[in-house]
Amino acid sequence: MIKIKKANEADTEVLALLGRLTWAESHVHYLDDKNMLIKYLDENFSISKTKQNINTPRQLFYIIYADDLPIGYAKLVVNAINENVASKNSCRLERIFILNDFIPLKVGKQLLTYVEEQAKALQLDTMWLSVYIKNIRAIRFYERNEFKNVGELNFIVNEKSLYSLKTYR
Repeated sequence: MIKIKKANEADTEVLALLGRLTWAESHVHYLDDKNMLIKYLDENFSISKTKQNINTPRQLFYIIYADDLPIGYAKLVVNAINENVASKNSCRLERIFILNDFIPLKVGKQLLTYVEEQAKALQLDTMWLSVYIKNIRAIRFYERNEFKNVGELNFIVNEKSLYSLKTYR
C-alpha cells in the first residue's frame, strides 16, 4: 500500500538518508570524481542541513511509503522566484526523489499529484522545477506530466563540476 505524509522534524534522519541515496543513485554516473560526490552529499544531505531545511517554514517535505517503508520524498519551496516564471505566487519542486528499486512501481506520478494538490491548497498558482539536462528519464517524466521547458540555468555541484539544468513550468 502506498501512502504519502508531510514530513516533520522527527523525519530528519529518514529524509537525509533518502536524499543521499537517491541523489547518488541518479547522479553518480555523471561525476568523474567520486570524492566530489561524497563532498556534495555531506554538504547537502547531512542530518544538520536536512534539519535546518525542514525547520524552514517555506520548505515543505513529503515522504512516500510503500508498505510502511520510506521509498522517496518530494521537497517543495513555497514562493520561490525564477526569472523564467512570471508568477510571483509560485513554488519550486526542488526534489522529487524515488529509490531506484521502486521506480518501476510508478509512484513518482502519485507523489507529483499529491504535491500539486498541496500547492493548490496553499493557493500557489505555478509550480516550476529544474532538472539536469542529461537526466533523460526525469525529463521524460516531467514532460509526460505536462511540464514545459521555459529556460536553462547552471548549477554548481562543487568548484569543479557545473551542471546545466532545464527549467520547467
